[in-house]
Amino acid sequence: MTTHDWELPISEAELSRLTRDMEEAHRATLPAMRAGAVDLAAEIRDRRGAPDAGRRRFLLGLGGAAAALTLAACSSGGSGGGASSASPSDAMSGPGSAASGQYTGDLKVVALATALENQAVGAYQAALDAAKAGKLGTVPPAVATFVTTAMGQHADHAKAWNGVLTGAGKPAITGVPLSNQPATLDALGKAATVGDVAKLALQLEDQAAQTYLFATYNVTSPGGIATAATIAPVEAMHAAILNYVLGQYPVPDDFLPVDKAASPTLLTV
Repeated sequence: MTTHDWELPISEAELSRLTRDMEEAHRATLPAMRAGAVDLAAEIRDRRGAPDAGRRRFLLGLGGAAAALTLAACSSGGSGGGASSASPSDAMSGPGSAASGQYTGDLKVVALATALENQAVGAYQAALDAAKAGKLGTVPPAVATFVTTAMGQHADHAKAWNGVLTGAGKPAITGVPLSNQPATLDALGKAATVGDVAKLALQLEDQAAQTYLFATYNVTSPGGIATAATIAPVEAMHAAILNYVLGQYPVPDDFLPVDKAASPTLLTV
């Protein structure tokens, strides 16, 4: 396929409407997301032992159920391939040799979330740079607007997660300390059309959404559950729109799977 073979499967007007809806949803979640992040940082600082098991199960059930229902409504219906992922049994288990340093417990999950958000920001920026250099052929303005909007939302999410890290006395994550980053950059470098970039972006978005959903069942703090549950639906909206961009109707799943959830063992810090 040459750079001029790809065509947008939906109208630019429809893509623009979907992007506006996505931005409205993101703006509506910002207060809750920021409040949850502040609470999480405080909980980590003040924690004096394990939380009450019964209370934790109750909170996990509420947060996880709410996230699952919302994400199912936004589900992309599954996409092939994907960035490096892990099964539910190991997605949040074991620190791994690369992730056994300063980020432990819930902070390990926070560090992973931050790295995933930074990875998405970098991928979208690379797409914009490639488009500007003429490497992707003609890029419809509505696609560029979606990319810019999604990138800004990922940056907001990364900022919230980094606030948790610094609030807990840990250094912020400013790069992409993930072992799958070289492969992601290689795939971006080989992209020749907007469709190629959209396929890779969809893999990253599916991974992020499923990681957040799995986190709602596995982190120990109510603040962490609330933050993950607030961000996850926005990531799922990104994935749903990318499916439209690829000409794939995003049929909702009854329950969003977590087979593409990222593992903290991807962390290299």
